[in-house]
Amino acid sequence: MFAVLVAAAALAGWVDAVIGGGGLILIPVLMAATPMPPAAILATNKLAAVSGTASAAVTLVRRVGVPRRTWGYALIAGALSAAGALAASLIDASLLRPAILALLIAVGVFVAVKPEFGTGSADTPAVVTRSRVLGAAGLVAVIGFYDGTFGPGTGMFLIMGFTALFAQNFLRSAAMAKVVNTATNIGALGVFISAGFVDWPLALALAAANVAGAQIGARTVLGGGAKLVRYALLTLVVVLSTYLAFQL
Repeated sequence: MFAVLVAAAALAGWVDAVIGGGGLILIPVLMAATPMPPAAILATNKLAAVSGTASAAVTLVRRVGVPRRTWGYALIAGALSAAGALAASLIDASLLRPAILALLIAVGVFVAVKPEFGTGSADTPAVVTRSRVLGAAGLVAVIGFYDGTFGPGTGMFLIMGFTALFAQNFLRSAAMAKVVNTATNIGALGVFISAGFVDWPLALALAAANVAGAQIGARTVLGGGAKLVRYALLTLVVVLSTYLAFQL
């Protein structure tokens, strides 16, 4: 079972680095393979996820680069994610699922009928105005809170938001999203650690595997470019929609 968990963590790291959604792989495996309570499973998954996401963020930032404002977005998202984790017990996830399912379907349809969206040249400058910068700050605040309370598809929503707001390609948005998603994971993880939910020996082993998978995933993204991210995004929409529909 330990070997299965390590393999699942590595695969989740690859998926997270490409588009996000690795929790859909690791959390069910943790539930099936361990007797841990739900809070401990979420906390252990978060420690593994933040390690891999941070690793992928470093690789993508070095190769693609991110604008300075990304770090401000990360601070906002991290703070709101911590607030979301604190409020998670007060929010009924069943109320969120229909709204997220509808949003996912809308995202999938939009990307499918707009094949040019997000696949432009990486050399094309982003469209940056005061209103777009402020709009992105509001977006990361909402997504950060969402990641702390519920979470599925956070990386995908960040990529879509940055691409739409700044009229840039998916690859540049993916680099920004990894930085912000690292912050949201850290924010929620801080709450879990303070509550004593993390199974440290298991979490550290899974984190190492997650980093290995994330490094391969980051290089996959860099090799495949914006078109790969687009296909991965559409795949995640289908998988997430099916998952949420099944839960409903």
